[in-house]
Amino acid sequence: MAKILIVEDEKKIARFLELELKHEGYEVICAYDGREGLDAALSGKPDLLILDLMLPLLSGIEVCRRLRQTSDMPVIMLTAKDDVSDKVMGLDMGADDYMTKPFAIEELLARIRVALKKRRLTGKTHETLTEGPVHMDLSSYGVTCAGNEVNLTKKEFDLLAYLMRHTGEAVSRDELLNEVWGYEFAGDTNVVDVYIRYLRNKLDEKYSIKTLHTIRAVGYMFKYEE
Repeated sequence: MAKILIVEDEKKIARFLELELKHEGYEVICAYDGREGLDAALSGKPDLLILDLMLPLLSGIEVCRRLRQTSDMPVIMLTAKDDVSDKVMGLDMGADDYMTKPFAIEELLARIRVALKKRRLTGKTHETLTEGPVHMDLSSYGVTCAGNEVNLTKKEFDLLAYLMRHTGEAVSRDELLNEVWGYEFAGDTNVVDVYIRYLRNKLDEKYSIKTLHTIRAVGYMFKYEE
C-alpha cells in the first residue's frame, strides 16, 4: 500500500488524518513544520504528500516549490483559506490538488485515490503529443514550440496535455476541472480561465499562433492555426 506523508502543524488534525489513513491501509508519516516536512519528503520518498499551506519555518508554498525541483510526487495542499489567488499560487508551485478546511475525510480519501492512480498511469506511459509547432513529451514534462522550450508549471502542462489529447473538440470548463484537477473543483471555473490565460501568454502570444480557442457558453478547444 502507498506511503503518505502528512505535513501539518496542528497536531490534532495530523493525528486525525493519520488514524483515518492507517485505517484505509496506508503507511503514514507525519511532520509538523515545513523544514521537517521537506526533509521527510526528500528522504522518506513517500508516494503522496498532504501539505498544509500555513506552516512554521517553511510555508507549504515554499515546501512545494523546493520539492518540485527534484520530485513529481502528488501533492494535495490543505488550507484554511478559500481564495482563488491562494489556490492558483499553490497549483503554480506544483500542487496537484487543493482542499479548504474544514473538509470531509471521504472527499480527501477519494482525491488521494485519484492522485495515486494518475501517478501510476503516468509512470507507465511514454507518450508524445504534436500539433503544428507544439510538441509535448508527457514522460519528461517537456514542451517545445517551433523547437523552442516552453516553461510550464505542472498544472499548466496537465491542462495543455488534456486539451491536446482532445484537439478539435470543445471541452467544457467543468470537464477540465474534473479531469485536470482530478475532482469537482466546487464549480470554481475561474481557475480554468486563469490557466488558459497563462497558456495563451506562453504559447499563442509569444509565438504569434492561435491554439487555444474560446467556445462561447461551453469552454475551450485546442486547434492549431497560424
